Amino acid sequence: MRKIYGGTGALVAAAMFAAANPAFAQSKTITLCWAAWDPANALVELSKDFTAKSGVQMKFEFVPWPNFADRMLNELNSKGKLCDLMIGDSQWIGGSAENGHYVKLNDFFDKNGIKMSDFAPATVYAYSTWPKGSPNYWALPAMGDANGWVYRKDWFAKPELQAEFKKKHNRDLAAPKTWKELKEVAEFFQGRTIDGKKVYGAAIFTERGSEGITMGATSALYSWGFKYDDPKKPYSMEGFVNSKDAAEGLEFYKALYKCCTPPGYTNAYMQEGLDAFKSGQVAMMMNWFAFFPGLYKDEKVGGERIGFFVNPGQKVEASTLGGQGISVVSYSPNKDAALQYIKWFAQPDIQKKWWALGGYSCHKSVLGDPGFAKTAPFAADFLKAMNGVQDFWQEPAYAQLLQAMQKRLHDYVVADKGTAKEALDALIKDWQKVFKEEGKLK
Repeated sequence: MRKIYGGTGALVAAAMFAAANPAFAQSKTITLCWAAWDPANALVELSKDFTAKSGVQMKFEFVPWPNFADRMLNELNSKGKLCDLMIGDSQWIGGSAENGHYVKLNDFFDKNGIKMSDFAPATVYAYSTWPKGSPNYWALPAMGDANGWVYRKDWFAKPELQAEFKKKHNRDLAAPKTWKELKEVAEFFQGRTIDGKKVYGAAIFTERGSEGITMGATSALYSWGFKYDDPKKPYSMEGFVNSKDAAEGLEFYKALYKCCTPPGYTNAYMQEGLDAFKSGQVAMMMNWFAFFPGLYKDEKVGGERIGFFVNPGQKVEASTLGGQGISVVSYSPNKDAALQYIKWFAQPDIQKKWWALGGYSCHKSVLGDPGFAKTAPFAADFLKAMNGVQDFWQEPAYAQLLQAMQKRLHDYVVADKGTAKEALDALIKDWQKVFKEEGKLK
């Protein structure tokens, strides 16, 4: 900002500027709450543009993923005033809307020309709407994400391994397109010595405490056709959650865990997978696209050494949804400034900068650009993934629903309790109990 010199003239000029820019006059500061990870760092950098244009100062409260949900949901449930803006998980949208935690944004969007049709439909549905699919918006799509895969492209390219794999499977050693192919590749690498070091097939999600094994196992379940309920009869789960195909998908995930993961990999999620891949321990890793820009830049495993692929199909092509929307917290004393941030963030040019810095824009002007697929080595896979994403329950009681699935899956996959069908049958009973308590099942 250019300095203004002089006596009375300076005061008049300053007063005129303050009148035209109320944010400067108020010297407001707003706090944005999110998880602590690479995209959050990119958002800090991006937000400097907001402060420069509005004068509103930004503070950030970033919480590590293992503690993120507990910390932020406690903040919302206690009607705390720490957060003016919340980038909350997609599963929170139902509870946050019904419990009054988030400001409904419809009128604000209408007044400011913000159109949900400018954002990818899957992200609007998942991150913004409650009830699902209705034109009731509680967030602006902020961070598109899905579960994808990375692999050691340099290992796959070794001529001796290519020859050995082709002899065994009659196809090239390449990024797998189905879960069956993925397991064959993982078995091929399991226990092999590469560059003088023993390596393993794949790092997948097995974590019990928060959401890990659910986010991992559903990547397989969705590919076998798993559904949470009957699309024609909400909350009717028999024959969908525990279908023959769903049980087969869960059996496959367990088989992959048993055959091809590193030793002691019983409670692993995002960070454990990143550690295993970066240390050269595994040939492939399941993780969120959000981490891929950082992995590509990694000095040890990035660049020409790394490759990316979308979640494999089997009977259908599908990916587990990640990502979040950005909401204004209803308890904030700075709602006007928080809404000002939303308006700024929704602009197409800001969305392009967001993608360039390492965030995942949901705006059609970015995703629909003819050159988007070539902007990063994982961009084309991200587009494909977002066209087939599926998400966990977004019900107000989602935490109870998630805890039940975490337990049933971990007991079966890791602890060897019962069969896949028995685990899914028990899960239906768990969920029916929750929905009866919610008054959604008789």
